[in-house]
Amino acid sequence: MEVEAKENDVAGLGGDLPALLPLDPDLQVARVPPDRSLGRPHRRRDARTSGNVICETSWAGTNIWALLGWIMRFISHSVISGFTTASAIVIGLSQAKYFLGYSIVRSSKIVPLIKSIISGIDGFSWPPFVMGSVILAILLVMKHLGKTRKYLRFLRAAGPLTAVVVGTTFVKIFNPSSISLVGDIPQGLPTFSIPKEFGYVKSLIPTALLITGVAILESVGIAKALAAKNGYELDSNQELFGLGVANVCGAFFSAYPTTGSFSRSAVNHESGAKTGVSGIVTGIIMGCALLFMTPLFEYIPLCALAAIVISAVIGLVDYDEAIFLWRVDKKDFLLWTITFVATLFLGIEIGVLIGVGVSLAFVIHESANPHIAVLGRLPGTTVYRNKEQYPDAYTYNGIVIVRIDAPIYFANISYIKDRLREYELEVDRSTRRGPEVDRVYFVILEMAPVTYVDSSAVQALKDLYHEYTSRDIQLAISNPNRDVLLTLSKSGLVDLIGKDWCFVRVHDAVQVCLQHVQTIKETSKTTADPSPQEKPSLLQRLLRQHGEGLSIPELESGYQGQSISSTETDPQLEPLLSRKS
Repeated sequence: MEVEAKENDVAGLGGDLPALLPLDPDLQVARVPPDRSLGRPHRRRDARTSGNVICETSWAGTNIWALLGWIMRFISHSVISGFTTASAIVIGLSQAKYFLGYSIVRSSKIVPLIKSIISGIDGFSWPPFVMGSVILAILLVMKHLGKTRKYLRFLRAAGPLTAVVVGTTFVKIFNPSSISLVGDIPQGLPTFSIPKEFGYVKSLIPTALLITGVAILESVGIAKALAAKNGYELDSNQELFGLGVANVCGAFFSAYPTTGSFSRSAVNHESGAKTGVSGIVTGIIMGCALLFMTPLFEYIPLCALAAIVISAVIGLVDYDEAIFLWRVDKKDFLLWTITFVATLFLGIEIGVLIGVGVSLAFVIHESANPHIAVLGRLPGTTVYRNKEQYPDAYTYNGIVIVRIDAPIYFANISYIKDRLREYELEVDRSTRRGPEVDRVYFVILEMAPVTYVDSSAVQALKDLYHEYTSRDIQLAISNPNRDVLLTLSKSGLVDLIGKDWCFVRVHDAVQVCLQHVQTIKETSKTTADPSPQEKPSLLQRLLRQHGEGLSIPELESGYQGQSISSTETDPQLEPLLSRKS
């Protein structure tokens, strides 16, 4: 990624190396109003050096702790696409002043830019517009030919150089007065300096931290966009470490705090650069140019440089991604739209912050509202799958099988309990088999996808068990992983539910529950209704009739005949935990 100069409140007071590309300063730097100047030049240099040291220290600390590298994981592809598309539009509009021939307001927001362009239309000048348009057309044609024809691939890299040469030659020959030029560039490299006083450190810390945070988000944003376009993986921590080292070294030369440049990275990418070697080559050439070649750049037209930037950022306008997201995932399209609009109307820095914030909100929402499925048995198998995905799957009367597809913790346990209550009441009898009963007696929790259970979830499951017990409903657990089972055992939930109600497979739990459902049905037929004080509980009725159920195949098919010996049950039926003798 190319490196961009970012000025903080102190660095904005003056500079040694003006940028060669005519970028809108507000898109790269954060300046202070003139009345906040610190005054004398040597004080400005010391303050800037001190400010840089603070910024670079912030970068180094951030990379050591790797905290922001972790946050970068929450910048989704939708956020990156929306951010880069809006940024490309804003940067392209910011270059319009070099085409139109008059100044426009410096802003990273689209509304002030458009208002300024419209209000200053009286100052429109044809020569820079025609020259910039012609050079832009040449660049686009060369880019297209370089992409579509392998033997002309060199044209893609030669485009920016061609634009500069053509523009400079035209100016040298005709000397048009209405076309703005780069002008005089100070010759030589910046001098090495060590900060001698730190009187401004306290006042610079908040600004340095703000610059660090925003710069990191922008750097990783453009880096991820280019990584996605070129099909390679990005290590955010390594990216930040590299920028941190660059800033620490630059601080001793009074350099502005640097970060990943959106526009210059785009130019670098469109020129065909593939590796970081391009940055080394660029640095060497820039050093030689500052030492020996600055007179050659004096006559470069600003409209030619603006055309290079516009041709580069056009490729980052990713409207195809928005169409794809609308067709595939409306939630990601909403995230793309929010980031795009926020970046366009509120600025690049605010836009990426809002995008990351909305991404985190979506993650929290998904975590607090996990997917929960009611399972049914696939015909002819012992496999249980989501009934919504497999409509042919059937369930059993009196039994609800629920799969929780997420960790269970304090933020989502209330949602899970509410859904379990809904499934208990919403009974679809059209696909049910087995002995006919009037309500649900068993709830089986398939916990294979559950990777973690916290203490709040354990307490909520205990409350749910007591709630079920009060309504004569037995809770069963199927296939929890080792860590989850250990947590449930240590908390006493396994002993509360009973080890006989913890199973390896869902099918094992269903077989046991089917036998008990048949027992309940027969008990309700043969036992007269007792008084409310003498009404036996579910467990009492099950113990009373234990061992007198139908065979498993007959129960699963809904057989209504006489019971037979329980010795014909599935010999492979095994609980998850060994029963106490």
